[in-house]
Amino acid sequence: MMATTVLLALAESQAENLSIFDPAAPPSQSIRTLSVLLFAITGLIFLLVEGILIYNLVRFRKTSAGTESEPPQVYGGQPIEVAWTVAPTLVVCILVLVMTRTLWEVDVTASQPKPGDHALFVTVVGRQWWWEYRYDTYNGRPLGFITANELHIPATTDSAHRPVFLNLQSADVCHSFWVPRLAGKTDLIPGQSNHMWFETRDHGLFLGQCAEYCGTQHAGMLLRVVVDTPEEFEQWLKSQLAPAHDDPDALAGKKAFLSEACVNCHRVRGTSAAGTYAPDLTHLMSRETLASGLFPNDAKNLERWVADPQQMKYGCLMPAFSFSEARRKDIVRYLTTLH
Repeated sequence: MMATTVLLALAESQAENLSIFDPAAPPSQSIRTLSVLLFAITGLIFLLVEGILIYNLVRFRKTSAGTESEPPQVYGGQPIEVAWTVAPTLVVCILVLVMTRTLWEVDVTASQPKPGDHALFVTVVGRQWWWEYRYDTYNGRPLGFITANELHIPATTDSAHRPVFLNLQSADVCHSFWVPRLAGKTDLIPGQSNHMWFETRDHGLFLGQCAEYCGTQHAGMLLRVVVDTPEEFEQWLKSQLAPAHDDPDALAGKKAFLSEACVNCHRVRGTSAAGTYAPDLTHLMSRETLASGLFPNDAKNLERWVADPQQMKYGCLMPAFSFSEARRKDIVRYLTTLH
């Protein structure tokens, strides 16, 4: 119930950020153009057909005086048959050409970075029910770190294009990556890699959603793409490449965390926690949300999550642990130092 309430509030307050008619990247602009053209053509066809129907209903609503028999029955009509064959054929041909051009623009024209581009390559892994981001390279520079749920990218500027190329994979079932203002939806298929690209000059937060039903928490598998200025992105990369913060005041919590089963699923770089099944926690507190965008990432929600994640996101694959209150607080204190 709580997750449902959060989702409704998010949808109500952030609906404008989910509109395909407010594009912020070339792929989404191509999709909007195609959508408007489709609406225009189908709208004209609707008006034409309904107009003829209404005209006939009004024009022939009454029988002429003294006419009792049926009007003359006409079978066939070459001009009409030619018209209703040729016109739909032309419409279909136009739509095929336009859709082919749109697919080319979305999938092909920027499938590889151009000389001078500061391209970012990220592998996206869809999981039940969160997103894993493996940062591969940026501007030819290898990165090699992993984060979760919030994708940070640099904005394009007048001095350089900064396209983002996503290698989309799934670790379990079919998912679909869809950020409406940046690009169309692309499925993540188990055992197969799909690809998408986009770039934008707009800064800020772009929202999205897994668009392929993937199980209990499909609606709670939200997408957050943060577009930074190039300077902000470089600073973010520097912080993410750094090892986990080691706070002496949280030593008891660190020992407790590393002694529990947490390390079998989670990773914290620079420690013995090397799990690959659950989100990387190396810089957990640099993220604004928990549970793939459902809750603010603060100490209170983090403690509730550690106590019983099923109460916050029913069906998630993290079990509840029977920690004592003191041990739970120590672990949460350690986690809150991972900036």
